[in-house]
Amino acid sequence: MDKKENKVSIKETLDSNVLSRLQQKKKELKALEEQKRKQEEMRIREERKRREQSKTFEQLLDESNLDWKQFK
Repeated sequence: MDKKENKVSIKETLDSNVLSRLQQKKKELKALEEQKRKQEEMRIREERKRREQSKTFEQLLDESNLDWKQFK
């Protein structure tokens, strides 16, 4: 006997109704995961913006890439 003949896929053994429910659940989980990822990105952006707004003028100058000695 060939291994290919013995091998039966899950798709072949499952009822079509069960298979469709599993596929639907997979889509729902993907959508939920995508939504969580977007919310996390938004939270990180808001946190970064809040930290930027709370910096002092001195901190902003220190982080600046410009050479302020040239402007004296």
